[in-house]
Amino acid sequence: MTYCIGILVRDGLVMMADTRTNAGVDNISTYRKLRVFGTQPGRCLAVSSAGSLSVTQAAVAKLTDAMTLPGADERDTLDNAPSMFRAAQLVGIALREAKSVIEATIDNDKIATGASLLFGGSIGGRKPRLFLIYGSGNFIECQSDTPFLQIGEHKYGKPILDRQITYDTPIAEAIKVGLISFSSTMRSNLAVGLPIDLLTIEPGCSEPGLNHRIDHEDAYYRELDDRWGAALQAAQREIPTPPYGPPQVI
Repeated sequence: MTYCIGILVRDGLVMMADTRTNAGVDNISTYRKLRVFGTQPGRCLAVSSAGSLSVTQAAVAKLTDAMTLPGADERDTLDNAPSMFRAAQLVGIALREAKSVIEATIDNDKIATGASLLFGGSIGGRKPRLFLIYGSGNFIECQSDTPFLQIGEHKYGKPILDRQITYDTPIAEAIKVGLISFSSTMRSNLAVGLPIDLLTIEPGCSEPGLNHRIDHEDAYYRELDDRWGAALQAAQREIPTPPYGPPQVI
């Protein structure tokens, strides 16, 4: 399992992904799940992955090849896709084909092949866009009403994003809230863990504004984790006890 989030605000796009994979409590490894694509000028694209590692790795590998969209005569790649929507179609095809090939290979073996991707970025200096790609190749696009998408073990971190993220949230604040969401998730689920890969893409830019890895030695993350826990405890103490409960013992 893993946890990946994409936050799309007015100032740009924030993408985060943890790096933990496991095949049991005694087989835990670290793999990068947030990757940057786009070698041509004027485009910056990123993919984060959750689910079957074999499926997502195969899908990411296929993204370096040319693919033919249904009804098209020419083969496209992420380097020449004219729009983010067209690029999202290519990502969907890559994931669907990778999943189909692996499922055919393992046949009746009881191996999970579920997988999903977050795909975001900017082409031609236009405003960044963000998509959630499902295993069957279909996708949805992030909108300003709910300006974030999640894949993987998302339930523990979602309440933080629901309460704090709006389309007008400054991008630096979005990074902070995203890290708090990761802190809450890692507190409750051992399948998600450091390091966290962090990427930002701003409108009009063809390169990431920030491409950073947060590990156990990261001083800011350690302070954020400690202060968030202390703030929750302080807020709990400040809220009066319910009037309909048993009398408080002093």
